[in-house]
Amino acid sequence: MVRLTPPMGWNSWNTYGQNINETLIKETADCMASSGLADLGYNYLVIDDCWSLKERDENKRLVADPEKFPNGMKAVADYVHSKGLKFGMYSCAGNLTCAGYPGSYEHEFIDAQTFAEWGVDFLKYDYCYHSDIVPGEILYRRMGLALENCGRDILFSACSWGSDETHKWIKTSAASMWRSTGDIFDSWESIKNLTKQQLALHPYNGVGCFNDMDMLVVGMYGKGNVGLGGCTDVQYKTHFSIWAFLGSPLMIGCDIRSMTSEAKSILSNKDMIAINQEPLLRQPYPLKGIWANDDLIMYARNLSDGDIAIGLFNLSSEKCVARFNMDELGLPVSLGKTLRMKDIWTQKEAKVMNGTVMWELEPYDCAVLRAKLADL
Repeated sequence: MVRLTPPMGWNSWNTYGQNINETLIKETADCMASSGLADLGYNYLVIDDCWSLKERDENKRLVADPEKFPNGMKAVADYVHSKGLKFGMYSCAGNLTCAGYPGSYEHEFIDAQTFAEWGVDFLKYDYCYHSDIVPGEILYRRMGLALENCGRDILFSACSWGSDETHKWIKTSAASMWRSTGDIFDSWESIKNLTKQQLALHPYNGVGCFNDMDMLVVGMYGKGNVGLGGCTDVQYKTHFSIWAFLGSPLMIGCDIRSMTSEAKSILSNKDMIAINQEPLLRQPYPLKGIWANDDLIMYARNLSDGDIAIGLFNLSSEKCVARFNMDELGLPVSLGKTLRMKDIWTQKEAKVMNGTVMWELEPYDCAVLRAKLADL
């Protein structure tokens, strides 16, 4: 099935790492359903690495760790499905997963069949311990072929970290989303670094095969498996805005059972989610702006209803003013057209003055303007 919008959901890795179990997954499923997150589109619940035993069984099949998942993965999948959610799991293109559990190399078809029998809807497929002889493009095409012949519709999430020029060959596989970066960590430097890697990759994002900037760290506050000092709520807001604006899948990584109201508010911004889930996902284009710098990033995206989304992102620790000329949007004053703009987060209006838009940004803050065409 072709995925028309970036997938949304929750993944266990950022907070829990190897410390996963059946109770945690069921409680998370309960929370996703009851908190309203599922209603917003967060409908994939994904178990990451460390779920299996260290050895396959006598039939060469993967086996869920009975201490962590005493009722087996089929029962877990059934429970997740009973909450109206979709169930995701993890494997790897190598002999081992990143944490040293059995990978799917040369077991692709039997693993795909196993996942189908368990009721899996999403497979995150990592790239650790992969063959130095067999190119990554072949490994991902192989698993994609296995999934497309397993008898169940399973979303294929390719996690090759952008290695081996993933962007050039990933659409030859069956992947619906592909990781363009290394792992995210819960720090502003990590968010900033991943953001700056995206400029050259925008032409390779699109409907059916989405550029995955890695999972969200909103609401982690330095706790958990990838916690590295954490971020402020302002930084989390900007992080979420960038991921949503650029069309990345939105996979929550914090513990949603104890999520703060501030984190939930960020993750629940319907207007921001609407831009992320825009049906045409047109390519964003950078605005050069006036007196811009490397830490002031400005983007625009034409939306399917004729609106324009404009993202202004201050990645620095200093206050700044974002300025851009309407010519960059294709709207010089001579056309007799202007824009009516409102920030999605504050509902504050932006004005066009002398063919120019100016917006003051606090340190690490952002504005995402939804702009409607109007007559002068």
